[in-house]
Amino acid sequence: MNCTTSRARTLHSPLRLTRLALAVAATFQLSGMAAAAEVQLPRIDVVGSDADAVKKIPGAVSIVTAENLEQSQPLSTEAALKSVPGIVIKPEEESAIVGNIGMRGLSAADYKTLILEDGVPVAPGLFVGNGRYYNPRIQRMESIEVLKGAASLRYGPSTIGGVINYKTKTPEPGVSVSGRIGSHGYREATLEAGGRSPSGEAVGGLVFTGARSDGFQDKDFEMQDLMVKGGMALGDKQWIGVKFTNYENDANISYRGIFLDAYRAEAGFNPAPDDWFLTERRSFDINHEWTIDADTTLSTLVYWSEMYRDYWRFGTVKDAPTKIVNGLTQWNYSDSVNGNNRSFDRFGIDSRLNIAHNSFGMRNETELGIRFMDEEMVDQTIQATRATPRTGTLAKDVVDAAKSYALFAQNRFIISDRLAVTPGVRIENYEQTRKDRRKTTAEGNKADTSNTEVMPGIGATFQLAPMAQIYGGVYKAFSPALNGDALNGLSDQQLDAERSVNVEIGVRGSNARLRYEVTAFRMDFDNQIIPANSNSLFQTTNGGETLHQGLEAAIGYELGSGFSIDANATYIPDAEFVGNRYKADGTLDIPDGNRVTYTPEWVANLILGYKSGPLKTALSINYVDEQYTDAANSRALKENTSGFFTGKMDAYTTADLTASYAINKQLSVFGAVKNLADKHYIASLRQGIYVGPERSYEIGAKYSF
Repeated sequence: MNCTTSRARTLHSPLRLTRLALAVAATFQLSGMAAAAEVQLPRIDVVGSDADAVKKIPGAVSIVTAENLEQSQPLSTEAALKSVPGIVIKPEEESAIVGNIGMRGLSAADYKTLILEDGVPVAPGLFVGNGRYYNPRIQRMESIEVLKGAASLRYGPSTIGGVINYKTKTPEPGVSVSGRIGSHGYREATLEAGGRSPSGEAVGGLVFTGARSDGFQDKDFEMQDLMVKGGMALGDKQWIGVKFTNYENDANISYRGIFLDAYRAEAGFNPAPDDWFLTERRSFDINHEWTIDADTTLSTLVYWSEMYRDYWRFGTVKDAPTKIVNGLTQWNYSDSVNGNNRSFDRFGIDSRLNIAHNSFGMRNETELGIRFMDEEMVDQTIQATRATPRTGTLAKDVVDAAKSYALFAQNRFIISDRLAVTPGVRIENYEQTRKDRRKTTAEGNKADTSNTEVMPGIGATFQLAPMAQIYGGVYKAFSPALNGDALNGLSDQQLDAERSVNVEIGVRGSNARLRYEVTAFRMDFDNQIIPANSNSLFQTTNGGETLHQGLEAAIGYELGSGFSIDANATYIPDAEFVGNRYKADGTLDIPDGNRVTYTPEWVANLILGYKSGPLKTALSINYVDEQYTDAANSRALKENTSGFFTGKMDAYTTADLTASYAINKQLSVFGAVKNLADKHYIASLRQGIYVGPERSYEIGAKYSF
């Protein structure tokens, strides 16, 4: 059977998408809509925007504000998150096309933190497949919420580490254009347009970004991202909001990195120049909010998305996988090409009822929620050749599907003006199926498994003093085994879900000049399945107990005269396997106490800011401690021509310098130097060494009409 690709591209035309964006922008500009009072379209937030939102949450909270984003000038959501307490980023590419985000000692190569956009799951498949193939673009975000602790039970699954929620921009009246150029031929242009009715009862707009780059190590990409968003009032008590996104990216990246001699020589070539990672994603969300009365609100979210990821990778020459070019070891590629291609479809409904009442002789805030989600992934492998690199024989054709249902309830008992206690429970039921479309029913072409998880939790807040609120909680969290693991070989592998008991306690406070938060945390797994470089079979076994515990602290202070300082540190002394692991032959595989992969003991950030009139500058310093890349905790870097490289990665420190200047109300200019000291470091190990991006420069401007 021949196949050109696993699916057709229907909108993969940069010119077509650009014309669409300009046409919609012109519609808003010419509509005559006038500015009105500030409008916030309905959406599901994980923290909330009211003044007391953080104080209600019995867990650690971090907000990356619009001002923070303006200060740091990130090119990706990963770059925007790297200074958040508890988070570690594994920067495989500066464009962050594939997400690598770790939380509180959970591997940055894993999927145990739930990532949302306006309350909608970002991962292409929470149950059916890899969750890291899509990273939303930072250009359309107004802020980012990071939530940990028992309050994350309101969402799920995969909230072991916590919840990250990207909040998209609300359309503003008018039109603005911005552009940015930088090192490695980086070029970016963003168009924002919006309008509102004179009454403020209707709002609409778009954000369109196009970017391309020759890329660090010649890993070039071309990306376009369009978001169209709007809404309107339905009478006095109801709002409806809609959002459509279309994302396209062709990236010349691969799982393959460079060899040790090339790393030491600081070589700048692409280790896999003919490999391509092609993605396209569309989504459509509908939000409805009904204020039934002063104490009761019903919020309903309906979401749909489809995505494909075609990954075309060349194989190496049998018995000669490497060659020497200009004195350096490089991969020796054959003429065989594999298309590892996956497409995803998702439909979901999430509805939440919030009620304020005075039961039990006290004030109460109750939230009741229900969610249904249907996911499907078509997983195909196409065997091609260099002469026809996108056409070949279909070698794999598997459909993974999952249906999940969730119920959630919590009640915040406001016992006094100082003390509130919030118990809650979440129930997740899911069924996973796998079908091999290249086999018949008689050959046994289908397998299925199902599971139900009950996750209780309780949290509390106590206002000890005006500048000290104590918070804490304990809850059970879980992450489902993905279809590819749970149903490997078309048989139920009897994999348990990954379960942990999470505990945290902390204190926070703020005034006009000072803000701080300190949290101690513990995640105690009874079963964790950890992707490990050294043993691919480890993903198809119940991994057993692990322990993650540590401390995170953050402080911000306005020094005066325009100067400010923000600092945070995360200390994780324990991110380790509990108990010995043995191979099938009875020999010791992973000894008790070995550290979990990609979990640095220390991560620290320091930001020194300065503001004076229209000028804003910041120096940001990021430290990441040493990390093991395999469960065996190998120390020496070991090359492998048929699998992942292993070894301990050294600690590294990078610094970024950013500045912006508002020439007037309409025009501003900005610039940045990333990796100021040009630190040369290993960011990750896969089939080769991933090198952290070298020093780069960016300069840009924004003009608003």
